[in-house]
Amino acid sequence: MRNAWSGHTFPHPPGRRRWMKDAHSMDPERPVQHILEHHRDLGPIFEIVVFGQKFVFVADAELAAELNDEKRFVKANSPALEGLRGIAGDGLFTARNDEPNWQLAHDLLVPAFTKQAMQRYHPVMAETLDELFVVWDSGDGRVDVGGDMTRLTLETIGRTGFSQAFGSFTTDEVHPFVEGMVTALTLGRRKGVIGALPGARILERRLDRRHADQLDYVRGFLDDIVRSRRTAATTGGDDLLGIMLDQAHPVTGQRLSDENIRYQILTFLVAGHETTSGALSFAFYYLVRHPDVLAKAVAETDAILGDDPDATPSYEQVPRFRYLRKVLDEALRLWPTAPGYARSPREATTLGGRWTMTPDDWALVLLPLVQRDPAVWGEDADVFDPDRTRPRLASTAKPFGTGERACIGRQFAVHEATMALARILHRYDIAGDASYELTINERLTLMPEDFHVTLTRRRPATGGTPLPAVEDAPAAAAVCPYTGSTSG
Repeated sequence: MRNAWSGHTFPHPPGRRRWMKDAHSMDPERPVQHILEHHRDLGPIFEIVVFGQKFVFVADAELAAELNDEKRFVKANSPALEGLRGIAGDGLFTARNDEPNWQLAHDLLVPAFTKQAMQRYHPVMAETLDELFVVWDSGDGRVDVGGDMTRLTLETIGRTGFSQAFGSFTTDEVHPFVEGMVTALTLGRRKGVIGALPGARILERRLDRRHADQLDYVRGFLDDIVRSRRTAATTGGDDLLGIMLDQAHPVTGQRLSDENIRYQILTFLVAGHETTSGALSFAFYYLVRHPDVLAKAVAETDAILGDDPDATPSYEQVPRFRYLRKVLDEALRLWPTAPGYARSPREATTLGGRWTMTPDDWALVLLPLVQRDPAVWGEDADVFDPDRTRPRLASTAKPFGTGERACIGRQFAVHEATMALARILHRYDIAGDASYELTINERLTLMPEDFHVTLTRRRPATGGTPLPAVEDAPAAAAVCPYTGSTSG
């Protein structure tokens, strides 16, 4: 993972030291925000060397577009992802490109995100929202956005994917799996940072021992899910777990092992709720900061859902919330909850016409910088504007990753987040705390921290004619908001 780049030296923070190199210029608890605040002026490509580990960051949309070319480049596992492999193994997110279980799991699970599958998930998403509303309606109106969005999305992916409920709406206590999962994510990030330190293996073993009980609980909890389904009278099912347990690859006849199924469950529980809850939380942050945007979003929900505050959109109606989708997309442009991905060349090549890369080299596409590149997004690139005109190279906005290793469940996330946002805005007036300053918690994902809003039941506007459902709307196609293309 030393990332030599054929001896190239890139711009780097000032004050490089002999042994520590640039370690003093990093904040290990909030590295993404620290780079945004202190190092974004280093140029389109820059490096931060921590002891012996070289991190090369790309902040330029032109270079990112080149790295996204699947004919020349592939996904690379960053040190943070390598650090997560201790618990996530060769799951879809952490598998290396040459590991066969990635292709096997991907081929098996693609049918779990077709339109037909999404139509089965839709009512479960709606029922889970209903349970959240019961909790909110019985409370004092003050809501911890990040916490409640996490409960909502965890319950949704648990129930739709694995028929596993977490009891998120029946107790104020955080499920121990959630605590263990957060520990695993934080541990992965820390291992990615300390991997180049002298004595790194000793430090990593100490971290593993310190958190062994929580990590063992996570493994045991996931193994119990698999074991319970296997011993049930009927092991089948059309959810993710049923597919992994019962189906073989249609060509090779191969099946996933129980160990790999555990890795895949963890991957989906993490990726299926952490990123979506973060996207919703950032969307609400910007909505309460921009009353004009909030008013337009609410008007759209009233036009589509009518005057019943309890209305639930049909599956076909969800894609009609086009302005809400713009809100989500713009929030993800500014704060992509998965803040970057690493890319390596398939063979030796030259990046940007200047820098030699070999398959042993990798660059981190840092999305909060790429997606704010003023050459693409304009001088107001840091401003939240859902009506922003689609610029050149807007396709470099990649909050769900890129290429064949992009998030397999992105259409699930978009559908879930759009419906949740629509129903919440239709049902409640939302007010934020004007004194709140955005604070972001960095695990492997980004999430607003200590962000609260006040909810008040509302009566939707009357007198308008609800828009009709679109019978064949492409809800499961995951349309890219910037290119109009689809991916699956």
